[in-house]
Amino acid sequence: MSTRHTTTEPGLSPFTIAGRTLTSRLFVGTGKYADYRAMQAALDASGCEVVTVAVRRERLYNERGESLLDYLDTGRYTILPNTAGCFSAEDAVRVARLGRELLDQLGNPGASWVKLEVLGDKKTLLPDPVGTLEATSELAADGFQILCYSSDDPISAARIKDAGAAAVMPAGSPIGSGQGVLNPNNIVLCLEALKRGDPGYPVIVDAGVGAASDVSQAMELGADGVLLNTAIAHAKDPVMMAHAMRKACEAGRQSYLAGRIEKKLYATASSPFEGAISYIPGE
Repeated sequence: MSTRHTTTEPGLSPFTIAGRTLTSRLFVGTGKYADYRAMQAALDASGCEVVTVAVRRERLYNERGESLLDYLDTGRYTILPNTAGCFSAEDAVRVARLGRELLDQLGNPGASWVKLEVLGDKKTLLPDPVGTLEATSELAADGFQILCYSSDDPISAARIKDAGAAAVMPAGSPIGSGQGVLNPNNIVLCLEALKRGDPGYPVIVDAGVGAASDVSQAMELGADGVLLNTAIAHAKDPVMMAHAMRKACEAGRQSYLAGRIEKKLYATASSPFEGAISYIPGE
């Protein structure tokens, strides 16, 4: 039974990213699960519609020779190939094109999509800003719809958008770290820079999520969605965590749209003091 939400609740309307209309704002990866059946169950519980797949051949098959793609319903999910593990613009462009060829063969409607990652080093897995710009420009010219992983630097994020990215995905914290959104102010600055004059431009917080509260926080900052993998795949109970992430994404979106109260230094009584019955000790 699918857990995908309907749009009957306020604030849960569909949104458009890279030319496709989606109801779920949660994007989920397919790596690091104990096995493919655990992955299937977690993806179903998450309610996601877009799943990311690392294109390199060795990541598409397990030790038994089973193909990851055999466990993904391409009629239900849009597959978003990613260039994980690429450390140069040249390598990322090559892998992106391989992913497009692979998905063309499968008839997947998201074949022109790519989640672009150009990493700077193997220890931090932070993006290489120069290589990312180079690859974005080349792939955009080649007709790709690029969802681009970036740092939380608003200047870099804006330059990636200008280079042709269909969406920018600033990191909450290092990939797989589980630290959550370390610098919420920078995420807000990225949102401001990317949506200035273009409020519909999609911004997805990517990387570093550890718990459902991290997803909710990212959405409450105004992000259009969240992409995660490790937080579900390495949870003690991945399916239960996937349920939690789905609900947190929806709740965070509704909280953002509802408009939180102003933070104040001192207390504000919930009930007015005027007209209250006074009690004087001894009377």
